Amino acid sequence: MALVLHVDGDRWRAHLRGTVERQPGLVPVIKGNGYGLGLHRLARRAQWLGVDTVAVGTHHELPELHQRFDGDLLVLSPWRPFQPTPEELEIDPARVVHTVGRLQDLEALDEQGRTAGRPVRVVLERLTSMLRHGLPAVDVRDALRVVGDGRGVRLEGVALHLPLPVTRPTLLTKPSHVPEVERILSDPQLADLARFGERATQVWVSHLTESELEILALKFPGARFRPRVGTGLWLGDRGALRVTGTVLDAHPVERGDTYGYRGRSAPRRGTLLVVSGGTSHGIGLEAPTGEATLKARAASIARGGLDAAGFVRSPYSVGGKQRLFAEPPHMQVSMLFIPHGAPVPVVGQELDVRVRYTATAFDRVEIS
Repeated sequence: MALVLHVDGDRWRAHLRGTVERQPGLVPVIKGNGYGLGLHRLARRAQWLGVDTVAVGTHHELPELHQRFDGDLLVLSPWRPFQPTPEELEIDPARVVHTVGRLQDLEALDEQGRTAGRPVRVVLERLTSMLRHGLPAVDVRDALRVVGDGRGVRLEGVALHLPLPVTRPTLLTKPSHVPEVERILSDPQLADLARFGERATQVWVSHLTESELEILALKFPGARFRPRVGTGLWLGDRGALRVTGTVLDAHPVERGDTYGYRGRSAPRRGTLLVVSGGTSHGIGLEAPTGEATLKARAASIARGGLDAAGFVRSPYSVGGKQRLFAEPPHMQVSMLFIPHGAPVPVVGQELDVRVRYTATAFDRVEIS
């Protein structure tokens, strides 16, 4: 009686192989909850794919991966002096590549490397239109000066974290990231990264499409683009994934009958369905979508009206329709309201569940 992620193994593995083959130098991103599949499982799968590097979200995720993947470990979050060191995490520092987005942090790592007598591997992140982390253009010259002789830090390239690809360009959105990447890489300060060694010519990028990568590879033949891919790799073929919850109980109710923690009244005749999956799994927890289209905004307004009336659409499908929550989800189960006349599943039956994989904790992951 659990919330289960079912994976069509053959289809999923074929998708992983195809994605890696189409994007040379691909770096699997393994972070957070492992896109619902688990960090440990994705680390082993990256080893199976034969890639040389994986990217983790934070330094604290390194211990979960380093024994299951034997290549390099790129940390996406920018290094700060208060981060745990690889030695403190009992990880070989030679395998860890730090992302650096502030000049003072680069200087601190340079001093650290000189003191240890072993250069620290770093990727310099440039500030992009994301405006999240990264070195502004005015700091690039000083950053490359710190890299200098390579005794304190060893440059492993430049990182660019870009916004998500625009699938439907509008007057307010850019149709391509190519102009921004071209502008940044055309900076004279970055024109001769090869002087710091072959690995310094790597350009670690996020959220570029395959066609954008092809264009940029032609424009910058001296650079080796390293696409960092998470969702598009692990969750790119949604047809290979299916989430189910189990019916645990079913109770017929008449209009006005009270139920649940809050003593709500049934709006009409129907059935209360108790199903596996609750807030501890991420069911019913929602983050802003950021959708900007009129259709998406209209849907948000409609949902808001349902919320105000005490009705919230659940992610569970019964009879081909997403049913309403009877009340807010509990920790491990949810209650649904099935109106009279709609099919009522039996106890033990599995229901399809629509979830946000990166925010869901499954009881089991079953890969065929």
